[in-house]
Amino acid sequence: MAGEADPDAALHGESGPAGGRRGDTVAAVVRQWQAVRPGLDTGPMEIIGRINRCAALLQQAEDAPLRRAGLSRPEFDLLGALRRTGHELTPGDLARETFSSGAAVTKRLKQLTERGLVERRGDTRDRRVVHLRLTDAGRDLVDGVLPVQLAYETAVLSGMDGPEQGELAALLGELLSQLEGRLGALRT
Repeated sequence: MAGEADPDAALHGESGPAGGRRGDTVAAVVRQWQAVRPGLDTGPMEIIGRINRCAALLQQAEDAPLRRAGLSRPEFDLLGALRRTGHELTPGDLARETFSSGAAVTKRLKQLTERGLVERRGDTRDRRVVHLRLTDAGRDLVDGVLPVQLAYETAVLSGMDGPEQGELAALLGELLSQLEGRLGALRT
């Protein structure tokens, strides 16, 4: 019947009417909207809906290597920022580096400091300022977990070949650059 999904199409990678694979949950949502509102332009939903769905599924996976190391993704992001910049950062610097709120960074830093992964140093000129750096244990943890995490992420993306991954990365990079430059204007 017209409009019904062919169950074999998803297995064979055939594109459906919504611009994605027919087995894609967003394609089903788009087909439903098109059935009740045929004139509606669902193009943005097909992109943003898929990005949101991918993000939700990746968050549900909870980064298995990080979990085994006793870290959450936000904690690892803080440790990673300290490792990759190679110098001390303030909590405000870390908030900007990790796109986190100051309160969230403060809470995570307290936990990471208690675990001996991060150490704090007061500023000699301004007692209100704190400088943070990885301890040797923190550096060793990041250096040990990062290759395992990257292997895990490679496995997650293994359904796409190298050129597809490169194309997707480039397109997402373009979208991210645009959003980082314009999102503030869209909020008003």
